Amino acid sequence: MREAAPALAGMAILNQRGWLCLLVLLLAGCATGSRQKAARVADWDREDKTAPAPTVPAVPVVPPAIPPPAPQPTISVATNQPAETWVPLARWCKATGLGAPCPLSPTPTPSYALSATNGVFVLRAGSQVAHWEGLELRLAFAPQVLDGQPYLHTLDLKKTLEPLIVGAPLSFLRTNSTVVIDPGHGGADSGTRSVLGYRYEKEFTLDWARRLSLLLATNGWRVFLTRTNDIDVSLPNRIAFAEAHKAGIFVSLHFNSSAPNDQQAGLETYCLTPAGMPSTVTRGYGDDVGLAFPNNAFDPQNLQLALRVHRALLQVNGRHDRGVRRARFLGVLRGQHCPAVLVEGGYLSNPQEARLIADPGYREKLAEAVAQALMEKPELANLAPSAVSQSAAIRAQSAAVLPTSILRP
Repeated sequence: MREAAPALAGMAILNQRGWLCLLVLLLAGCATGSRQKAARVADWDREDKTAPAPTVPAVPVVPPAIPPPAPQPTISVATNQPAETWVPLARWCKATGLGAPCPLSPTPTPSYALSATNGVFVLRAGSQVAHWEGLELRLAFAPQVLDGQPYLHTLDLKKTLEPLIVGAPLSFLRTNSTVVIDPGHGGADSGTRSVLGYRYEKEFTLDWARRLSLLLATNGWRVFLTRTNDIDVSLPNRIAFAEAHKAGIFVSLHFNSSAPNDQQAGLETYCLTPAGMPSTVTRGYGDDVGLAFPNNAFDPQNLQLALRVHRALLQVNGRHDRGVRRARFLGVLRGQHCPAVLVEGGYLSNPQEARLIADPGYREKLAEAVAQALMEKPELANLAPSAVSQSAAIRAQSAAVLPTSILRP
């Protein structure tokens, strides 16, 4: 998918061993009991805003009669703010059974970690950039410090922290085993062109989707593709197709471009922006926060699914992370009646990534990563986060324990 506005610069991720060491030291004071998952604290230094491909048969699709697509519905929602727009983070943590926020860097800009049984969330005052278990995502509103205490916007607490920290992650994967895979573009709509020659996004997305469909089908999923050959399918028809097949999950596959800039690289995963929140990316389109779409009924699941798929793909692309993002301009997501995400699997305008994307073996790895993300057992739905206590020692040790490169703005 070609970018129409300069993309936000990515954030470099510390190497995995460094994060593991850091987590052991951090959680020794921030949490009672041990955690087996490794969390990575953000590096605040960079804030911004072959052989021919084997023949892979597609999963047989016998589409039912699909009625002519109707215009996507939009719903005007009340824009009245709740009585309390900004909430003290410590009070929210107490109400949800968590320990108080653990300070990481008191100066020049305070940053904090929230530790739960299923992950660590790191945020910084004055910055929309946050991290969940080392993955970059963006808050709708930058956290504030009032009277020495961090405050978060009510919508960020409800739409971002609650699904991750106190939600039931991916329990919906066991309720509907039908997945619709959407190979982006097709036919006259070629998508972006590879910088290496006359090969187009539509070819690579279809091959990726076919490989993914086989992997999922052999593991018990009912899989349907919105297109199985080089044809142009309108966005409304892609939405109608998913609805007709009663999809439990919708995954749209794309590749990116920032031409003529050939330096931009990395992975982006998108889900729909919740009503009332500004989008992470608009690309020049309007962004009316007062609108809600059918897919907004799945805001928590969208975010959980996006982070799961994004994490798996980062293991393939060398951890070039451009973040999990929210947007309203992606029409293929707005009308979905199930959890839905759109993946930009790399930049065809970047010579190094374009070379990888052109390799059938690399596309197989991308397919394996998405399949693994969907096939992993979700965490126990009824697992409640334990109370996490914060000791005075960690407050005194944080400056000494954490590298200065992490703490500086």
